[in-house]
Amino acid sequence: MLRRRFREVPVHTSRLSQLAIAIATASAVLFASMPLVTKMGALPSRVSFPLFLLGGLLALIGLVLALVALYTTRPAKGRAGRGLAWGACALGVAVLAGIAVAASAGRGAPPINDITTDLGDPPQFAALAHEGPNASRDMGYPGESFASQQRAAYPDLAPIPLADPPDAAFAAVKKAVESFGWKIVAADASSGVIEATDTSHIFRFVDDIAIRIRPYGTGSRVDMRSKSREGRGDLGVNAGRIRKLRDALGIAPLS
Repeated sequence: MLRRRFREVPVHTSRLSQLAIAIATASAVLFASMPLVTKMGALPSRVSFPLFLLGGLLALIGLVLALVALYTTRPAKGRAGRGLAWGACALGVAVLAGIAVAASAGRGAPPINDITTDLGDPPQFAALAHEGPNASRDMGYPGESFASQQRAAYPDLAPIPLADPPDAAFAAVKKAVESFGWKIVAADASSGVIEATDTSHIFRFVDDIAIRIRPYGTGSRVDMRSKSREGRGDLGVNAGRIRKLRDALGIAPLS
């Protein structure tokens, strides 16, 4: 009789375990789905990216709750839900690891999003200053607050000298821009100016690009400015874009 009564005692599933797995699952859904729905055009990046980051926050919360749930469902407590807690731990760690890997690409990059080869006289945006959301933004260069950080982080970025005269240099730069898949918004050979945009593959972030070609001695000098429309920092993307053009033109970086 005592044995039968003992067996009939209900074992309650830990509510904390249930909450942890629910939050961790939500974090995994946001982490996995937001890049996809953005790429498909279902959500703009200004909506999907914050939701993606929310997935990381939920993963952290779910992981903390899961660790507490593992303690409260230890065998001595006689409560069910330990498997749910372990599942929440796994999901939380997976999401946080994924975000850490993505963020590591820009490790060491300063919190600036406007990079140029000419800090004293950056190329200006003309056509792009009136395009879409830029019409209501200040497209001027931020000044020394950004310049000082760029000098420290990217000392190799400098004007790009070419042996070709300006017209030939313009053609070479335009060809490189087209080969990168950047969308040319304006190209004026007479003034030596090219404006373009580059859209990221995952979250469809749009960055603005201004390139200026001027006579320099018997050749030409190419200056470039790359500016992100969203965010304070760019994880080093704009500097990488300038290096990409420099390398395509066959110019070795400064040592």
